[in-house]
Amino acid sequence: MSASINPTVRRRRLGAELRRLREQRGMTAEEVAGRLMVSQSKISRLENGRRSISPRDVRDLCDVYEVIDPKMRNSLMEMAKESRQRGWWNEFGDIPYSVYIGLEAEAFSIRSYESSFVPGLLQTREYAEAVVHGTQPDTDAGAILRRVEVRLKRQDRISGTDRIASFWSVIDEAVLAREVGGAAVMGAQMRRLLEVSEQANVTIQVIPFVRGAHPGMTGTFSLMEFPESADSTVVYFEGVTSDLYLEKEIDVRRYTGLYDHLRAAAFGVAESRTLITTYAEAYENEHQDPDR
Repeated sequence: MSASINPTVRRRRLGAELRRLREQRGMTAEEVAGRLMVSQSKISRLENGRRSISPRDVRDLCDVYEVIDPKMRNSLMEMAKESRQRGWWNEFGDIPYSVYIGLEAEAFSIRSYESSFVPGLLQTREYAEAVVHGTQPDTDAGAILRRVEVRLKRQDRISGTDRIASFWSVIDEAVLAREVGGAAVMGAQMRRLLEVSEQANVTIQVIPFVRGAHPGMTGTFSLMEFPESADSTVVYFEGVTSDLYLEKEIDVRRYTGLYDHLRAAAFGVAESRTLITTYAEAYENEHQDPDR
């Protein structure tokens, strides 16, 4: 995936460059919007990479910012064209978290905290099907299948040729205890966690119930870092109707500190594997003897 153009990342880089040019001119987003007779929200969305940027948008903004260097203008225009290309995930239709997938596809490090589900990158097909069906009961079978296929393809980042340098997952014990899809599905899912946790690029820690209250009880989130210094770290929160992305240094610093607290509250890697094994064996026994 990283070998091809990633439109999501291109939009972020282009937006950051346009924001830099605006700030160099000492202009506010409101002033630029007034000059172009567009809404201030459009300028903000262009700069934060949440909106597709057309070559015409770039041309107009270059005029406002008095960018006369043809090399610079052409470079920005080319980025705009690349940002409008389709990512591999678009082949599966309308995926609600496509921006996240684009970022995930380019990140070299992801730190995630989950309190309800096994992280998508670590799910088995059967577990993923049960999760999507259970959380989106009004979704038709075709859409469920497409979303599961996207989730499985994303897992190339864990074990494929384009594997991520580091995936660190802290999960609440509730993730292990919640029987999603039945005992057989959960037993296989626990074995999957044990299998991937042996990879050098994957770390899994579990916060046990005995720890009581902990900072992660306020909600799940992910921290994504990127290989290019121009791409800022992103804090991601998944919502029911919309997702939230934080990139300001103060927010990144806050959630980085929060993640350190979560890692400290969790069992170590070896203890976490022992706990996961206990759940795996319990689910396997339940499947073999359901009346037990």
